[in-house]
Amino acid sequence: MNDSFFIRRPPPPPENAPESAAEPQAGCPGGPATNPPLPEAERLRAIVESPTYRLAYEDLDLLTQKDLRPLRLQLELLKPERVLYEQGVHSTVVVFGSARVRDAATARDRLAALERQADSAAADPVLERQLAQARRRVEQARYYEEAQRFARLISARFQQERRCDFVVVTGGGPGIMEAANRGAFEAGARSIGLNITLPHEQAPNPYITPALAFRFHYFAMRKMHFLMHALALVSFPGGYGTLDELFEVLTLIQTGKMPRIPVVLVGRTFWRRVVDFDYLIDEGYIAAEDIDLFQYADDAEEIMAALEGFYAGTPRKGAGE
Repeated sequence: MNDSFFIRRPPPPPENAPESAAEPQAGCPGGPATNPPLPEAERLRAIVESPTYRLAYEDLDLLTQKDLRPLRLQLELLKPERVLYEQGVHSTVVVFGSARVRDAATARDRLAALERQADSAAADPVLERQLAQARRRVEQARYYEEAQRFARLISARFQQERRCDFVVVTGGGPGIMEAANRGAFEAGARSIGLNITLPHEQAPNPYITPALAFRFHYFAMRKMHFLMHALALVSFPGGYGTLDELFEVLTLIQTGKMPRIPVVLVGRTFWRRVVDFDYLIDEGYIAAEDIDLFQYADDAEEIMAALEGFYAGTPRKGAGE
């Protein structure tokens, strides 16, 4: 009989195997070098301590391999959904906005400290820029206060009625995110934080409900969770992150990939200067009716009125699929 019939080559490496994966060993070496004459207790310890003996779902070295990315994506999809179901959260209201905005007291203290520094120092262009930015932060603090007030109003409106609708969800960080979580906290209500791992770690703000605090590795999964149960989006002034999230939602609604929900842009002056929607219409890049996909507001009461006008007091099930 041909001995080659019994020869089996090692299995091929998995697709997209990580570059760091160990190369398969040639042949099947054995003998004393592979099975040294150790006491039985030491041999058993070597077995149970071997990484191959770990349960697969406890093996972090395995779970972080490149070819297991689909599994990690699935886990980031499933975990928050299971928790929201267990916590009885029916629907959410998403609050976006800058992480750099501060509450009024913090902004004033920062400005006062810089002004004292400027009084005792020679002219310094860097300090002048810091002063100008600190003065803007004092002006922008009104957005923090309105986000806080809105979250307090919407949370009290529903959660005090023991309804888990319009539960505030933010990116979990500082600034406007903190303000919204804080407003819900002050109302004695729960709120959600969807944090993300970043090169400079984004710490969660202290007002998120601990049982509803999540952390993501993948931006794509985080974005999905923002919208899967969303009944409204409230966007305060912000930078790249805020603009990215806002325009993704508008695109999903415009293209029919998600049902229409109220989108409220807080701060008319800011948004009309940042994005000239009329110019986009004039140039033919969006249709005239696309401007009706959102509305403006300047304070918490206007935001509440926009949501009430859209739903006429009857919130429906979560928008995402």
